[in-house]
Amino acid sequence: MEMRRNMPLLMGICFLSQMGGFMILPLFPLYIDKLGLSGWEMGLIFGMFYLGKVAGGVPASALYHRVGAKISLALMLLMLALCTAGFAMTTASLLLVGLRLMQGIASTGLTVIVRSIISDGGNKDNRGLYNGYISSSEGGGMILGPVISGWLALHVPLSVPFWLVACCCLVAMIAVTAMQNEATPMSSGSTPSPGLKNSETAILAPAEQAFQQKETAQDHASDNTQSGPSSSCAGSIPVPLTGYIMVHVLEMSAYAVFLTYFALYATQIMQWDAFSASLAFTVAGISTLAAAPFVGFLSDRLGDRLLLCMLGMLLIGVEVVVFLSTSAHLWVYIGMFIGGIGGACYMDSFFAHIGDHTPEANRSSVIGKIVSSAEIGSIASPLIAALLMETSSLNAVFVFNLILIAAAITVQAIMRSRYRMT
Repeated sequence: MEMRRNMPLLMGICFLSQMGGFMILPLFPLYIDKLGLSGWEMGLIFGMFYLGKVAGGVPASALYHRVGAKISLALMLLMLALCTAGFAMTTASLLLVGLRLMQGIASTGLTVIVRSIISDGGNKDNRGLYNGYISSSEGGGMILGPVISGWLALHVPLSVPFWLVACCCLVAMIAVTAMQNEATPMSSGSTPSPGLKNSETAILAPAEQAFQQKETAQDHASDNTQSGPSSSCAGSIPVPLTGYIMVHVLEMSAYAVFLTYFALYATQIMQWDAFSASLAFTVAGISTLAAAPFVGFLSDRLGDRLLLCMLGMLLIGVEVVVFLSTSAHLWVYIGMFIGGIGGACYMDSFFAHIGDHTPEANRSSVIGKIVSSAEIGSIASPLIAALLMETSSLNAVFVFNLILIAAAITVQAIMRSRYRMT
């Protein structure tokens, strides 16, 4: 598959799905509250989404290997469409719990499949740029989604945005069908067509090719993931997979704390109104949208992707330090802009690095394990932050946030030193 031809479609798919997710994000608590459910039921419904995100990565990776990228993408989008339409049609708490669980599975699955497509279809010279395009399109969805849902909530019933999100997912499915698939079914003894590069045939390969790759790499899969050589990547990972999981858990934990508590900090400590707090998220989204392709290109040219990951986490830390130091709108917005760039630095370079140093047969599996494991941090860190808020203050919550960021930088520095010694 020619990635340049399909990249606009992938960007559109990510934009629509991310926009849909952020359309629902601010409205879902209001919608559930309107149904008159108990606090326990509401908590269970919200929690099921994150449980689904933890559970969804590994199955999505297996699905990607078994049926290929187009079918797996279409299935994830169909699942999201059915879930969001189901929210609009049912008031039964048990069914809402199940739908929310499926939504979490599909959300993580979509991330794993898209990042696997980029890793398999790209190479060391362009994975950062391609990941930047994806991060940029997701940033655009983050900006537009809440604006659309907020306007709709003022003029139409709360169920209407859910139907609109379902339609967005169906439109994204149509985009999937338009993706070009030049790969042809291959038996175990066949070879790719001369006109296709290995990365292009592998990206949307059918089950036969995927299993062929898996069988040839099976005996050395564990070694290749950690220390062994690989002919399909720039050099296999010389540090345990747990190191990458730890880094992403720490990053996603810090992100979850920020998403959960910044608005509260802004309104209670900085004495901002809700609009000013929402605008801060918009500024961060705009900077991510603008910076991600450039940062991805820089990641490809610099080559030291872990250094950019560390820089990204440092910029996110600067964002937190700024709003802990001042409540002046301009300075906080500047800090948010810097933090948005930091998020782009981290995400673009991290997944590109995984693609560079993981054997092709293992890439989607590794990405699935990392993404699913990181969601555990998204569940645990807000709970720890809540305990800190109850026993200390909101300031302690963001000190905890800075500790998570510092720990992520430290782990990445250790990993980078391992690479430099190999």
